[in-house]
Amino acid sequence: MTLSPRWRWKLDRWKEQWLGWFLPGERQEGRPRLCPSCGQLAGVNARRCPNCGASMTYSLAAASQTFSRLLPSNSPATYGLFSLCCLLYGISLLLTLRAGQPAQAAQGLGSIFNIGAINSYVLLGLGARQTIYILSGHQWWRLVTPIFLHAALFHLGMNMWVLVDIGPMVEEIYGTPRFLYLFILTGVCSWIASTVWNIFAGGGYGLGMGASGALMGLIGLLLAVTSRGHSIQMQMLRSQLVRWIFYIVLLGVLMPGIDNAAHFGGLVSGFLIGRIVNDRPPATPAEQKLAYALGWTAGLVVAASFLAMLAQFIHIR
Repeated sequence: MTLSPRWRWKLDRWKEQWLGWFLPGERQEGRPRLCPSCGQLAGVNARRCPNCGASMTYSLAAASQTFSRLLPSNSPATYGLFSLCCLLYGISLLLTLRAGQPAQAAQGLGSIFNIGAINSYVLLGLGARQTIYILSGHQWWRLVTPIFLHAALFHLGMNMWVLVDIGPMVEEIYGTPRFLYLFILTGVCSWIASTVWNIFAGGGYGLGMGASGALMGLIGLLLAVTSRGHSIQMQMLRSQLVRWIFYIVLLGVLMPGIDNAAHFGGLVSGFLIGRIVNDRPPATPAEQKLAYALGWTAGLVVAASFLAMLAQFIHIR
């Protein structure tokens, strides 16, 4: 049977995509390739970029380019983080329903805040911040995993709304690898501040979870960026950020159960880091290599944290 030109074209496209996935160094018809590190044209059969010397196949940049095919082309890190938070909320909700126990999260809040609430024991097992376990049990990963856990549907919805609102802006400023690194770094700083405060205010008891500390870190980064600019647009954005911070602080004062220490730690760390880091994507090959290294470091820390959580969770059960 003879295939139509349309189906032959489709098969050729699928074949090229599969070859590009499993054999990144192979391309059909001798098409020129762009270096994944510096973005310059390289020879058809080049194994290394003649401009920056990076490997066209086996490098952090090439691996990042291959992995990025699984994510949206615009703001891939933002929507990857969004998906991970939603996935973990779904898992925690299923475990709560399976346990058949009343949810104990968000105590003292109104009924709207308890819709889809997650059981405290489930959150503890999945890696919520618990000071005694961190200090006495050396469960360092509880400074990373809480970034992706949420206590209820309203909690998740509010944080994801902020993430998709400001995440793409910050990712465009710093580039995807550095954005991922900065998000995780400010998130960890927020939970360090929360842990320290919990020692004095809560005696080491209680749980903490949520992406809001890391999101305050993003706001701090933007605040640092706008503090260096004097244009009308920068002044308007800075005013909006200050109002946003005011509303978040006011909400934290009026509503119980909100971890203000995590918010403060994320905001301050984000602002201080934003004053140091260049507010632009990496420009030179050296900067791009460093950015990819930072991005992969952040990703590996997250993966290692969840593997440690999983091992602990299986051991407890």
